[in-house]
Amino acid sequence: MKPFHLSELKARVSAIVRRKNFDGYNVIQFNEIELDVSAMKITVNNNPVTLTRKEFNLLVYFLSNKGKVVTKNAMAEHLWGDEMDLSHDFHFIYTHVKNLKKKLSEAGANDYIKSVYGIGYKLAAL
Repeated sequence: MKPFHLSELKARVSAIVRRKNFDGYNVIQFNEIELDVSAMKITVNNNPVTLTRKEFNLLVYFLSNKGKVVTKNAMAEHLWGDEMDLSHDFHFIYTHVKNLKKKLSEAGANDYIKSVYGIGYKLAAL
């Protein structure tokens, strides 16, 4: 067995989870939002949207958990890994979600990401 880097392991596990969650497709369609996971491209009504890596990963996370309430802790752990278990302040999650919502809205997307008071967020169709 060859040695490997943890980042490679994480990427491979993420790819397996993504394939499971999206039936093996690399292009995810959610109403007017289209996300190409392998190319890391997002369009809204065929208009390209520029997101940071964290915003992109957050959108993928929301899409893979659509209809479910996701906690701020779970989002932080997804974006930053296990070291986030030690954090008690997740205010930065609010900032990333706010920026993601703003960019999608400016591109013409409806507001699908809703705050669930005291818990986290939920992506749901209108």
